[in-house]
Order: sequence, then C-alpha cells, then structure tokens
Amino acid sequence: MSIRPLDGVRVLELGNYIAAPTAGRILGDFGAEVIKVERPKAGDELRNWRLYGGDTSMLYRTVNRNKKSITLDLHSEAGRAIVLDLIRKSDVLLENFRPGMLEKWGLGPEVLNEVNPNLVITRISGYGQTGPHASRPGFAAVAEAVGGLRELMGEPDRPPVRTGVSIGDSIAGVYAAFGTVMALFQRERKPDDTPIPLRERIIDVALNETILSVMESLVPDYLAYGINRSRVGGLVEGIAPSNAYPCSDGVSIIIGGNGDAIFQRYMQVIGRPDLAADPKLHDNAGRWRQHDRLDTAITEWTIQHTRADALKILEAAGIPCGPIYTAADIVADEQYKARNMIQPFSVDVGAAEPKTVGFPGIVPVIGEQSLPIRNIGPDLGEHTHEVLSGLLGMSDSEIDALEAK
Repeated sequence: MSIRPLDGVRVLELGNYIAAPTAGRILGDFGAEVIKVERPKAGDELRNWRLYGGDTSMLYRTVNRNKKSITLDLHSEAGRAIVLDLIRKSDVLLENFRPGMLEKWGLGPEVLNEVNPNLVITRISGYGQTGPHASRPGFAAVAEAVGGLRELMGEPDRPPVRTGVSIGDSIAGVYAAFGTVMALFQRERKPDDTPIPLRERIIDVALNETILSVMESLVPDYLAYGINRSRVGGLVEGIAPSNAYPCSDGVSIIIGGNGDAIFQRYMQVIGRPDLAADPKLHDNAGRWRQHDRLDTAITEWTIQHTRADALKILEAAGIPCGPIYTAADIVADEQYKARNMIQPFSVDVGAAEPKTVGFPGIVPVIGEQSLPIRNIGPDLGEHTHEVLSGLLGMSDSEIDALEAK
C-alpha cells in the first residue's frame, strides 16, 4: 500500500528512550523520513532495555521502526556542524533532552531558526521549557505521579501502582506527533512565503501535562465539589457496573454494563430482573452508590460460567465485554489478523538463525488495514553513510575521517 500522507517530510530525531522516539515513530509510520541521531558505539539506551538476546531489544525495534539511524557525537564541533547541515534540509527537529541541553550545545531554537527559518521544533521534557520546574529531570514514572494518574492506580488499601508500560511517554509522543503535524499544516496554509514566527513553531510537550490532559474531570471535580478522587481498584470512580469478574475456569473477563439501557439487558441476562426493576439503580449515580452490591451479583453469575460461555451469552445480548488478553492471545486473535495489526519481520534474536517476529501494526488504520511497516528499528548507525553522502554530499573519506574521531 502506498498511502503515505507525510511523504516528503524530513524529521531529524535527537531523542532517546520512549517519548520523542514514539513521536518520530508515528511520523515515520505515515511516510515521513525520520533520521534518528544516536551516540557512537552506545546508541539509544533503549537498545538494551528488556534485551533477552542479540544486541538490540524488541522494544527498540518497535519504537524506532520506519526510521534511519546515524551516529554523531553531539559533544563535538564536527557532530554539531553536521546536525546544522541536516537541519537545513529538514522540516522538523524532534528532541527530548532536559531543557537547556540543546542551548548548551549551541543548538538552541534561535540558532536552528537562523539555519532554517521554517523548521518546526518539537521538544519533550518532564515539565516543559518554562516555569519554575522546567530544569528538573523528568521520567514518565514521575510525570504519571505529578499528573495525577498514579494516585488512582491500584487498590485503595495498598500503595499506588504503575501501569505495565511507559504510558506517560507514549501519550507524550502522541501529543508531540500531533503538535508537529499541526505546525506543518499551519506552515502549508500560509498564503505567502513569510515564515511563521519562531515561538509558534516550537511545540513544547511536558510529560506531566500530557498526563493531566487525560485525567478527565479530576481537577474540575475537586474545584467544583471538593472531591479528591482516590484509588478504587478495578473500578472507575462514578461508573457502575464496570469491572473485571472471575469465571469458572480461573480467568476473568471485563464487563461494562454502565449504560442505562445496557444495564437493563445486563441484569436480565444474569438472572437478576429484581435489580433491573429497582428504581434506585435506574441511573449511573444510583448504581455507583451500590456498586459493591452489583459486583457481588454479577460475580455470582460469572463464576458459574467459563470465560468463553460467559462472553458468548453477554455478546448475544449486546453487553460490552471482553477477555483479558495476554501477548499469546493477541497474536492468535482473528480481529488483529484481519486488520494487519501483527506484522512479521525476520529479526536477529541472538540465536543461530534469525527468527520471524510479529510487531504491532500502524494506528490509525487508513484504507481498511494497518499500513505496512517499512522497516523495524535499524541497527546502530546503519544509515550513516547513506544519509551523510546522499543528503550532505560527503565523500567516503570524509565520513571515515569523521567516524575515526
């Protein structure tokens, strides 16, 4: 499939870990040429995270797909000079260093703007580029706490827990990609060649703010009603019945029966017409006040059925429900297969022979199926010669001399 809406856009990615590379991955997924700059020898530290074999983790391969990798030492004058040469030929600079680091290297926005007055500069940091906390280091774990998410995760009688993925980094990456595309769109809509002011081309993404942005009415509820939400386990505050329920075969299912009309059908299905008829349960507020009573009744029904039987009965009645998948379940799922959401590649996993490994497809879907992944995360410096010679016209001897330094 040749659907590539960002074809012709060139992104220079200076990011490490997950946040900025996620933004670069999204832009690359839809056709942008993303040139990832990595440290010589070591590269992005993500190459070694959850590394169970070989020399490059599947995490790196996943987050950095559809990119090119080059190695440059940004601490050297030669490395910084090449970055500026690449900036002249790029549309976007993407980075997630601590605020002030680019400026320390002589690569701050004003310098970049002199080289390319149309450049979109997308910056991701813990707390943003301004404000009293801007200089603090920030990882997603901290941002998820400061943004309000961690306080709501887990059981009420235990310390807060974390999601099993770096959700704060991923959300920030999505916002960064969206902000980048907005700036590119604004640039294209300009009626003349006058550059957009620099301050309007700097996309400033703070990890803590991206978490805050998905916390729904957490702050307004506090300011309006004095409500300070806290952990409620598998529930969602103010919404019932919606939870995980155990089945007879030792696994649980998720059932969301919190819509008013859905609740009526739901109670009939589990053999509790008395609950459907109870006027105190006819709206969500009333159901939330009695969510323990409802969860007990639902569990009494689910525990009598296997997962497959319970889901079959609920689906027939139009009740939103689903299994709790492991990776093995996802790989076997027909829906994911039908939409090309698990795409195979031959990968070095540290064994004698490469192994065929499935990688998550491209989201959102355009053209009925996930677009094909062009390449998984590249080897360190795999495209250094290609980029420096093809884009900057450097000779092999010049590139060899640079690498020798």
